[in-house]
Amino acid sequence: MLRTIRDHARKHPGLIPQIFFICLGIGGAALYLVRLAKGPHVTWNKSSNPEPWNRLSPTYQYKFLAVNTDYKNLKKEGPDF
Repeated sequence: MLRTIRDHARKHPGLIPQIFFICLGIGGAALYLVRLAKGPHVTWNKSSNPEPWNRLSPTYQYKFLAVNTDYKNLKKEGPDF
């Protein structure tokens, strides 16, 4: 398949930017999925830690980008389990 892409890129040089941006998008999506899979709120082994989100502090920033929320000033509003 890579040979076919290389041959098409040599015959049609206008495809090179398109191939570059497609590869960049696929790579970015793959890195984001890896980031989501390694988050502290994801459980891969349910026998050792079935609820990992209970160990996070109330000031932990869950969102990738928080525009209006200041997580440093939040207080815990529930009991410890």
